[in-house]
Amino acid sequence: MRLSTKGRYAVMAMADLAKNGQAEGVVRAVSLAEIATRQEISLSYLEQLFARLRKSGLVQSVRGPGGGYRLAKGANETVVAEIVLAVDEPIRATRCIGQSSPKGCMMAGERCITHNLWEDLGDEIHRYLAGVSLEDVVMNRTGARRRATESEARADMGVAA
Repeated sequence: MRLSTKGRYAVMAMADLAKNGQAEGVVRAVSLAEIATRQEISLSYLEQLFARLRKSGLVQSVRGPGGGYRLAKGANETVVAEIVLAVDEPIRATRCIGQSSPKGCMMAGERCITHNLWEDLGDEIHRYLAGVSLEDVVMNRTGARRRATESEARADMGVAA
């Protein structure tokens, strides 16, 4: 699996920003120093990640006193897959150079016998991360918890699952 600390730390920092970027309904900028302290991530590393996140349009920078960063769109509209891809982390599980590469990972250039398995796994991981918003992460509504919440909501509305 090729999800390095770059992708993990970017998601952690963005979740922190989503959680701490609102105070009593008012959007506020959060400094990278605050995020670095809370998440125990190097400030210089965060600066590199946020440069990429800003370039991808996921965050906006605010200058001056009380400056920092804020989400460019709502936490419910920002999905984890966008964040991971913004910091140049392709979501794949194959050892081949490129996803769906015609040239395989074997010495002779063909694909290994398990290539399609790992490629499909990478697709599933991407699909999952594309279905999880920052709001889901902050509210702890990922995976089974999210499905249970959705089922409860349907049951409350009288809709069959």
